[in-house]
Amino acid sequence: MNVLEASYAYCEGVARREAKNFYYSFLLLRRDQRRAMCAIYAFMRYCDDLSDAEGIEYRGDAMTRWRRQLEIALQDRIPDHPVWAAFVDTVRRYQIPHKYFLDMIDGVSSDLQPRRIVTFEELYEYCYRVASVVGLTIIHIFGFHQREALKLAEKCGIAFQLTNILRDVREDAVNQRVYLPEEDLGRFGVPPEDLLKAQVTRRLRELLKFEAERARAYFTESAPLVGMIDARSRSSLKALIGSYSALLDRIVASNYEVLRKRIRVPAAQKIWILVRSRF
Repeated sequence: MNVLEASYAYCEGVARREAKNFYYSFLLLRRDQRRAMCAIYAFMRYCDDLSDAEGIEYRGDAMTRWRRQLEIALQDRIPDHPVWAAFVDTVRRYQIPHKYFLDMIDGVSSDLQPRRIVTFEELYEYCYRVASVVGLTIIHIFGFHQREALKLAEKCGIAFQLTNILRDVREDAVNQRVYLPEEDLGRFGVPPEDLLKAQVTRRLRELLKFEAERARAYFTESAPLVGMIDARSRSSLKALIGSYSALLDRIVASNYEVLRKRIRVPAAQKIWILVRSRF
């Protein structure tokens, strides 16, 4: 097995093991697209893992080294990590703008220190960097022909990340990351310490409902994206959107009980979403 094939095999292994909501949708793509998606996912997964590693000083140094390796890789030189050969091949093959990856590292790096979001505008910028750039990257792999698809992919990424934030409210608060904007916490009269409790208060439930409706609005706004990408890729995007939309639905159906447990979409439902998207 040559270096490039070994790199793709490594990335596919990471995606199968870690991707969860994403990997199901990859199965509906052509093999070359699926391998490309795995390469991009493996790069992004490693960024996330660095941001969650033990020790703030270590995380900062590790992220700086990873960014430097990215800059080297984008100059068509392959650093010594198994993800890079497949990543570089994918970026070149699908002509993915380099800016997306630099933006993502900036977004993930902002999580290295305790984090408080003040306004929704600030939250939007954060969501863009850690999620919208993912959408902007993968539609290059899917294929698209209308410039409007870029803006819709951005909105779709916002919907995904707002859903993640709702699911992970308590886990993030434990890690001193509060993504619910201070302006919204103040509007609903929710002290930040309520995010660390086991019970969802009435006011917090109202706030979470407000944020869920905001996420749903972005899902609705970005819905035309499916019709703007290449027809052969649409079932994969439908499955991806369907999985995240189902997660939001389950959060709402739980009456926003996100403090005591991590809400998930069961594997059987994911498979049903996959089949429905394909046929």
